[in-house]
Amino acid sequence: MSTWISKAAALLCALALAACQVEGGFGTTRSAPVLNGALTVAVPAGYCVDRGASREKGDSAVVIMGRCADTASVPPALVTVAVGQGGSSGVMTAGGKALAAFFTSPQGRATLSRDGRARDIRVIEAIGAGDALLLHLTDREVGEYWRGIVGLKGRLVTVSATGTPAVPLSPAEGRKLIDRLLAAMTAANRS
Repeated sequence: MSTWISKAAALLCALALAACQVEGGFGTTRSAPVLNGALTVAVPAGYCVDRGASREKGDSAVVIMGRCADTASVPPALVTVAVGQGGSSGVMTAGGKALAAFFTSPQGRATLSRDGRARDIRVIEAIGAGDALLLHLTDREVGEYWRGIVGLKGRLVTVSATGTPAVPLSPAEGRKLIDRLLAAMTAANRS
């Protein structure tokens, strides 16, 4: 994943976390076509895209979402979707074991870190789920959370779900949300 996506995601996450703490929800759209329609970011029920915090740059995008303002039926969470450049999903052909080995290495943990420091990330678990790789992580900045990595329409897509310091998202809730998000993304991007 490119450096700008990691930096943009970190900045957007901080901004959206602040919004989650103050407002408790987002009042925007349920899906977002990105990169001139190359991919659709689909959202699980109860969550909405925050178009104001989401960004596209060149051939990549970062989409931020949170609990919709009109629902309390789902846990509050900051959800991010990072969409890589066209052709970037080729890394998924390495397979689950190779990808898990990479993400547990110092270089892989640095890639997952918001500030590029491997020591800030601990991989608790790396498992396959269909075509996706799921990573259960501890991040010194964010705490414990889940991240999913999948290839869709030739693009590497990374999704994550975290809580806030004031309202944490349990690992079980985070995993359920990642599963729902990956299912929604896959359904919206069938070719």
